[in-house]
Amino acid sequence: MDNETHSNKKIVEGMVKAINERRIDQLTEFMASDVIDYNKIIYGEDDKPGAAFEGLRQQLTAFSPYSIYIDELIAEDDRVVARITQNGIHSGTHPRMPNPTNLSFENEAIFVFTVKNEKITEIRAISDRLGLFLQLNWDWPKSEK
Repeated sequence: MDNETHSNKKIVEGMVKAINERRIDQLTEFMASDVIDYNKIIYGEDDKPGAAFEGLRQQLTAFSPYSIYIDELIAEDDRVVARITQNGIHSGTHPRMPNPTNLSFENEAIFVFTVKNEKITEIRAISDRLGLFLQLNWDWPKSEK
């Protein structure tokens, strides 16, 4: 593994650690201020560069405790793929479900991070949203059409 690939993995690990320790204000150490998040963390999140920071704040407000465990990291060139398991308790307000259910969840997700100039610049992900909604007893979102 070359130094850049190793460094890119460390950036993703640092971001996850900051999230787990609820150090949202320190995420700029790992994520570019104009990071583009192609996977909306919270439905209704602004569709603009940098919106991921507010999405993460909302997620940590809605879920406490909340933890991410990295099951596997694979890196090549400027990409890092993280297979994770996340879990938490819906104990706070969430835009999709404002009343806490106090139910717990655990699901898997796969993230693809683009790292440039030692910062995460793009985030793409897929997760078990159906499992999340079922575990938290949330209503499935209706089409806005």
